[in-house]
Amino acid sequence: MNADLLAVLDYWEKEKGINRDLLVKAVEEALLAAAKRAVGPARELRCEINPKSGEIRAFAKLLVVERVVSKHDQISLAEALRRNPDAKLGDELELEVTPDGFGRIASQYAKQFLAQRIRRIEKEKIFDEFKDRVGDIVTGTVRNFDRSDVIIDLGKFEALLPQRERVPTEEYQVGERLTCYVKAVENTQRGPEIILSRADPNFVLQLFRREVSEIRDGIIVIKAIAREPGFRTKLAVWTRDEKVDPVGACVGLKGQRVKNIVRELNNERVDILRWDPNIKVFITNALSPAKLKTFEIDEQAKRVRILVSEDQYSLAIGKRGQNARLASRLTGWTVDIEVESVKTVGFEEQVEQAIKALAAIPGISPEQARVLVHHGFTTLENLMQAEESDLAEIPELAGEVTKIMEAAKAEAARREIKIGEPSAQ
Repeated sequence: MNADLLAVLDYWEKEKGINRDLLVKAVEEALLAAAKRAVGPARELRCEINPKSGEIRAFAKLLVVERVVSKHDQISLAEALRRNPDAKLGDELELEVTPDGFGRIASQYAKQFLAQRIRRIEKEKIFDEFKDRVGDIVTGTVRNFDRSDVIIDLGKFEALLPQRERVPTEEYQVGERLTCYVKAVENTQRGPEIILSRADPNFVLQLFRREVSEIRDGIIVIKAIAREPGFRTKLAVWTRDEKVDPVGACVGLKGQRVKNIVRELNNERVDILRWDPNIKVFITNALSPAKLKTFEIDEQAKRVRILVSEDQYSLAIGKRGQNARLASRLTGWTVDIEVESVKTVGFEEQVEQAIKALAAIPGISPEQARVLVHHGFTTLENLMQAEESDLAEIPELAGEVTKIMEAAKAEAARREIKIGEPSAQ
């Protein structure tokens, strides 16, 4: 084998970390194919390559005969005795059959075959190394983009950050360092792929695990997590040791621990709260700092109706209903928040006016309008600023969201309302 092929082996071994024995085996497969062309249909043909010197030799089993009829698989007794003094008629001897110039021909063929085999070995290596790293955090560099997917260079390996796993508020640049969560190692038609994520809730969970030693040690347990990537995350924590404040430990001295995590999440808001087995306490913590008045709990349906005062309503449901939505996901309960019935006449009138105004829109019924207002969508402008996914979180509107949004858009077009401009009711 010439020096070029040895150089190729050295490169793949050092730069890609592929075991030299695997490389040699791949080359030997290529050489065997080349030998079959050069030697012919010899019996049990095999090739050997010296991994240090690069010398290539071909061997085949030849039948010892008196007179050679087929030179590919026979050898005369006289020639056999010259090579092996113990040879006799009928013996099968494995002898070297390396043809002249075989090294040069085989080397060229091997380099072509090796390039294909290496790609397969490299993909198998990806699967073997990363199949046990699902759930870990890795850091790499943005190499390039494939449409909306991001190709991440992890050093010896390449990984994919698909569009579905990107945070919608983030933009990435080639050469940027990026920390991601290893979501899966998938076997595709193109071979194994490392799938990364920055949108998965487990990414936040693992960031806390990395930052907070009490979580790594098992003293503090993350009991639940709910996330809207790029906007807000709620984390419910519990402690095995009552002497350890789970929220304080996660926040850290002067807030340093949670600041590090928020920085990694590009200023996504992170709420840390105490988990509690009492659902009333848990939901109260999840909706904090809003002050809740009364609870109506349906254990069987896992649904809770909460009444709040007028001045706490917006705080409880949050911007575009986000706070209530995350609290519902975090607790696993359907959370309905309404303004308590004992309130000023003026506010009651405002609510009824808002319901009436929405119900006046063709395609929106009074019942739908009432549900929308109770979930914070009090004007046509509110609806125009909302996403369908926001309304899809409201159980009472199941299956009706698309029609409601279409009705709102049609009415907005009629009134020539633009997002961000006040609507004339």
